[in-house]
Amino acid sequence: MDELNKIAVLYGGTSLERDISLKSGEAVYRSILDLGYKSNLIDFKGLSSLNILKKYDFIFIALHGFEGEGGELQRKLDALNIPYSGSSYEACFKTWNKALTKEILRQKNLKTPNWKLIEDNYKLESLDEDSNLLPFKKHSDKEFSSTIINTFGKKGSVFLKPITDGSSLDIFKISSNKQFLESIKSSSDPNRIFMIEEAIEGREFTMTIIDEQCYPPIEIITKNQFYDYDAKYLSNETRLEKAVLNNEEMENIMEISLSAFKALKCKAWGRVDLMQNINGEFYIIEINTVPGMTNHSCVPRSGQFLGLSFNDVVKKIINASL
Repeated sequence: MDELNKIAVLYGGTSLERDISLKSGEAVYRSILDLGYKSNLIDFKGLSSLNILKKYDFIFIALHGFEGEGGELQRKLDALNIPYSGSSYEACFKTWNKALTKEILRQKNLKTPNWKLIEDNYKLESLDEDSNLLPFKKHSDKEFSSTIINTFGKKGSVFLKPITDGSSLDIFKISSNKQFLESIKSSSDPNRIFMIEEAIEGREFTMTIIDEQCYPPIEIITKNQFYDYDAKYLSNETRLEKAVLNNEEMENIMEISLSAFKALKCKAWGRVDLMQNINGEFYIIEINTVPGMTNHSCVPRSGQFLGLSFNDVVKKIINASL
């Protein structure tokens, strides 16, 4: 960072994640000032307004949602030859689309839960609860004649989620066709492409990676049904604990996380979210190229387990990006 003088923190924007982005950006901005650099907070107004960033030596992207994580911002900054934090266009584009991420992980033989795209949302209003197009049906075998199973041939719940968006927005855990239809209709945008994802029951973890180094994994413990928006940013009961794993599990989760990070061509920093099933197998849920940096966020928490302050983590992210 020695060659830097003025650092802009890009935050805000218009996505559903604006409020979280404002908190992340403000925290990073204060940290950069603490580190002794000149800095400004810039509320993102669109790709056409990026020329004002040319006067800065570096851009810290604290912009969540498509505007900061979809890749177009990074492509434009590259074209303007403006250095920025985090991954390039290619990695952001791929990780922003959950289905595309999962396809790449499968190609690399990395475990991820089964999924199925729901692209014909316009047909949903005309469907009844027994339609074959819906994710649950009654099993035909006599033994299971009254048992509802999901689209992956298993009993129990599945997740319904848009293939884009972060912060667990519009993600629902459902166990019936009625819940499926209600969840689609109650989402912020029912006309997006959604996917049904197999629910892996077990322990939930997240792995911070900075400069290709895995930080201590966090186990997420929440009283909510899953690690949803409320559990991430609002609840004071969510616990981000240093993961207790045996040596083999620790080596495994680190290897899988770093392999996924590299498979999607991510760089500098990011976060890999995983589930561990009852057999001890790890499944990659998604990869985040612009993780939250609030007081509820996992990246600074993981740094704490290494004795790093928030300022230390911010400095390491910037150095890894240069």
